[in-house]
This record gives sequence, C-alpha cells and structure tokens, in this order.
Amino acid sequence: MGGQIIIEQLEFRGRCGVTPEERARPQPLAVDLELDCQLEPAGLSDDLRRTVDYASVAQRMIELGTGQESHLLEAMAERFLAALFEEFPVDRAKLWLRKLHPPISHVTKSVGITLERTRQAHQLLRADPSPSHFLVQQLPRLPKGKALDVASGTGRHTLFLASQGYQVDAIDHDVQALAQLSSTAHARSLTGVTTQTVDLEPPAPNKPNIGQEAYDVILVFFYLTRPLFPYLIDALRPGGVLLYETFLIDNHFQHQHPKRKEFCLAHNELINLSSGLRIVHYDEGAHEGHRGAESVYTAQLVAQKPFATEVSS
Repeated sequence: MGGQIIIEQLEFRGRCGVTPEERARPQPLAVDLELDCQLEPAGLSDDLRRTVDYASVAQRMIELGTGQESHLLEAMAERFLAALFEEFPVDRAKLWLRKLHPPISHVTKSVGITLERTRQAHQLLRADPSPSHFLVQQLPRLPKGKALDVASGTGRHTLFLASQGYQVDAIDHDVQALAQLSSTAHARSLTGVTTQTVDLEPPAPNKPNIGQEAYDVILVFFYLTRPLFPYLIDALRPGGVLLYETFLIDNHFQHQHPKRKEFCLAHNELINLSSGLRIVHYDEGAHEGHRGAESVYTAQLVAQKPFATEVSS
C-alpha cells in the first residue's frame, strides 16, 4: 500500500530561457508535484522521519530552481527529478513546471512541461550506456535512415543512434538484455527503437533472419561469427554502411581475452570477410576501451555496399 504527497503551485523566481535576454533576470516560475510514497509507516507512528517531508522537498526545489540558470524547462525539470529520487524515498514522481508570465504574445496564463517517471525508470535513465568512441568518431560517415544493431546486448549503440534520429532494430539472443534496452529506450522517450530476439547462429540449413536490403547502417561490436557476414552484406541497402569492431588475436595474447582464439580476428581478416564492400576506413591496433578501461586490440572497419551503377561499371 502507498499514497501520494501533492504540492500545488510552489512558486519561485528562476533564470530560464533560450536567449541571454530572457535569462538576464529571474522570472516567476511554478511547479506542481505529485509524489508516490509509503505513507502508512508515518501514519501509524506519527513520526516525520518515516515519510517524505514535503517542507524539505519544497525547499530543495526552490534551491535548485533559483540556484542555477537553464536554457530549457526540461533541464530544470531533470534536476528536480534527480533530487527527488536521489534524496527522498519517492517511488514515482510527476511534475508540472511552468513559466507564469512567458514572453509570448497572446498567452494569458502559463506555458510549461509535464514529466512523469518511476524510480526504476530514473535509474535506467541515469545509467551510462555510453557508445563506443569509434562509433561516435565515424558518425558523420553513416547515412541517415534505418539501422541494425547486431548482438546489441543492453543497447548502448542502439540508444546512441536512436538519439541521433535513426530508426534502430536491435537484435540479440538475450531476452533479458533486450527487455532492459526497451525499458531504457522508453525512459528516454526514444520511440525509434525496436527489439527482437534472433538466433544469429542457427544450425544449418537455417539462415539468420535479418532481412534483405533493409538497412542503411549495420553495427556489430565485439561479436564474431564468420558465417554471418554474407547475410550482413545482403541486409545492407545499396550505399549502406557496415561498421564493425571486435577483438584482434593480439588481444588474446596480450590480455588473455577472449579466452578462445576463434573469437578473435586474424590480421586483415575483417577486410577479407567484408569482400564485396568498399572499404572506407580500416585500422588495427590498440584502441580505447569502454568507460576508461585499458586499451584493447581490435580491428575497426567502415565499409560501404556499392550502388548498382558502381557494380555494373
């Protein structure tokens, strides 16, 4: 059982606006809060320490709203939500943040935003599924459109591409990882993400179900099954780009990872596996690890599928 604490029209003066002129001086803002929490322990004990102290919540919102300028109400609202979940025993929060006298002609009341989030969604949102440095570096080379993230796991690359405007299909055999990816995408309001459980190594004569000329971009990071390459190439649209990075045999010898040699590429093997594609970028050697980890030895490839006119000529 639970309940709600509601704070209506908490007013303060804050600096919020896209233009420097609007941020130059504080303007009247207001926030309404609807907080799901456990009220029964405090009701039975009559002890403030066993509930959410709404006076402390109000004071904290005022401190955040007046202490730092923001370009957008969305940024201010995110600070409010972070404080609510990280400093108070709140299970769900809904807020309505608004400018009481917006500098917009003909608006006689207010303009603002509403956000609603659970604690679990907030924790997923605050997790740092940061993309590979290689993907970020090569992003200008990738055509816009539809992307496939192969062996996506929990989807750090799916989430990044979706945030850049791509429609992304994430495929993996791990049902739980895909469920986490879907939850994170929902928490971030990334509507262009779909997930599907796919066996990428089906027994012969079955084929992996990844489509035919369906994608403008295909990503593969730290996953290697050599028989998959013809199907990846077939799934690219003409002009589409394959972006691939995984371990070199050097990493096995230097770091004993992966433990099995067959999960590592030989030198120049990735180029040979991508036969039929035009190599746009290729590099082998020590590259930056994920989240500041030690360098790993990988092969990095960007390759484009030729257009029909290029093949015929």
